[in-house]
Amino acid sequence: MSSLRNAIPRRAHKERSQPESRKRFGLLEKHKDYVLRAKNYHRKEETIKKLKEKAANRNPDEFYFKMINSKNVNGIHRPKNEANKFTQEELLLMKTQDIGYVLQKVQSEKKKVERLNSSLHALDNQRPNKHVYFAEDRQEAKEIKERVSQGRNLPKSEDLPENIKRKTSLSYKELNERKERVQKLEKLYSEMALKKELQKPGKVRKLKEEELVNPTDRPVYKWRAERKR
Repeated sequence: MSSLRNAIPRRAHKERSQPESRKRFGLLEKHKDYVLRAKNYHRKEETIKKLKEKAANRNPDEFYFKMINSKNVNGIHRPKNEANKFTQEELLLMKTQDIGYVLQKVQSEKKKVERLNSSLHALDNQRPNKHVYFAEDRQEAKEIKERVSQGRNLPKSEDLPENIKRKTSLSYKELNERKERVQKLEKLYSEMALKKELQKPGKVRKLKEEELVNPTDRPVYKWRAERKR
């Protein structure tokens, strides 16, 4: 029977629209729209009620540093601008500490590079033997020569095992990377030292290209000589 009931054509019921005389009020509100509007209203009502309770029960002597370290912008509390939070002396001290840290890293990397250089040996380039042998006759000299030549037959880099070759290549790769890191750190150290010097009191100007004795792509500054008491 249900299939026959669904087969009978039925009238499609449409939602009632806003009457023509009330078109100026917009769309006609349905029940689901009222439910959303009522929930929103009651939520705001509960929020206002809780805020009123907090205001009534607050401690008049309570204090937070945010009360003086923030300002009200369009009804929203924003933290104050902390651009000038530190004095010039404090900024210079922090800059000095940063430079000291970079200098420490430069020295540490240089020591690691020297340690790697001392541990890596060129297998093909053997050290020349400057030892002087003395023989009483030609027969003894021939024997000494053969003995020395046998001692020099050390394995070359081509005859080494694969794992030794791989470790050696990785060590050379690490050595090159550490050398590049030392160069970058030294460049960073020089830039930070220059910025620190520019922050110090005194008149300074940047030299033009025609004023440079040795032209360079890096900026060169000149300080005005001041008389020291």
